[in-house]
Amino acid sequence: MIQVLMIIGTRPEVIKCFPVMEALRADGNFEVTVVFTGQHKELLSMMVDDLNVKNHTNLNIFQEGQSLSSITCRSLEALDTMEEFQNKHFDYCLVQGDTTTVFAGALWAFYNKIPVGHIEAGLRSGNLWSPYPEEANRKMVSVIADYHFAPTEEARNNLLKEGINKDRIFVTGNTVIDALRLSLRDGYRFQSPDLQNMSDRPKVLLTAHRRENQEDLEDIFRAVLDSVKDRDVEVIFPMHPTPRVRNVAKKVFNHTNVRTMEPLCYHDMVHLLQRVECVVTDSGGLQEEAPGFGKPVLVIRKETERPEGIRAGTCKLVGTDYDTIRKNLEELLDHGPLYQSMTKAVNPYGDGYAAQRITKILKGE
Repeated sequence: MIQVLMIIGTRPEVIKCFPVMEALRADGNFEVTVVFTGQHKELLSMMVDDLNVKNHTNLNIFQEGQSLSSITCRSLEALDTMEEFQNKHFDYCLVQGDTTTVFAGALWAFYNKIPVGHIEAGLRSGNLWSPYPEEANRKMVSVIADYHFAPTEEARNNLLKEGINKDRIFVTGNTVIDALRLSLRDGYRFQSPDLQNMSDRPKVLLTAHRRENQEDLEDIFRAVLDSVKDRDVEVIFPMHPTPRVRNVAKKVFNHTNVRTMEPLCYHDMVHLLQRVECVVTDSGGLQEEAPGFGKPVLVIRKETERPEGIRAGTCKLVGTDYDTIRKNLEELLDHGPLYQSMTKAVNPYGDGYAAQRITKILKGE
């Protein structure tokens, strides 16, 4: 049996690793050990339950007010002291994306001479400080990794420019499209009480959580609010647990056209995406997921490490400026030329079978 260790820390990692877990276990040639660091607490537990992730260990490193340094140190120490690892040989360690857990997990595997496979490798914004610390995490993991599972040709080219051996780079598509394919259900009923018995009013999905946007949240939220407050449109805002996000949301969103709520489970989010008019977000995953349903995405960031969506026309980079966000969101809500072009653009992130490709590569096929 081929022994595979998967180290996961946050909600997005669970979503994007789940199809790989399922594909490896279904193949029959792999024994998969899943370890959660617990970098995210409530959001991670929600995803584990929602996706019914079996046979996993949680290191529970989360602490209130945790720093990036403490996440890294506690992850390394907790992995070092796991009894299940004593005298066990792993053929591969898989990590996904760009979080501090991803960097710490790859570093731990390197220290223990375990070949590292990086799922969603090669994304670059070109600015080491944005997204922070994700851009640096990705670049450091690329130095450590033995197998680079790039979601697109552009990601592959980024790795080639950095001197990565072409024979170690594999364009697989993005596993988040696999997750969408696996999660769609006919006749789905929302689990969150906030989404049950929803009206037929047009809806905008808003998410915001990134560190680099924390000081601009009030401008972002006011732009969204002012775009919809005189329209028959409803904003759905699942609030990230970050206190700063919640405090600003409570200050700004005092209008009946904005519904704030607790974070949604993955299946609720997928089926909500099918129903909204458009998405306003700083999330990386939503830049990939929403276009799968033909939903325009306004990216409230100054740079993105997912330029394929911008070029394909599925996403538009609008920054954090009040006037720019409001102008573009109003144009989408008016179903103008921007809306028409974005809904017809083709999602560049794959066909939903990236996990099967990764499985074949790990078998040497």
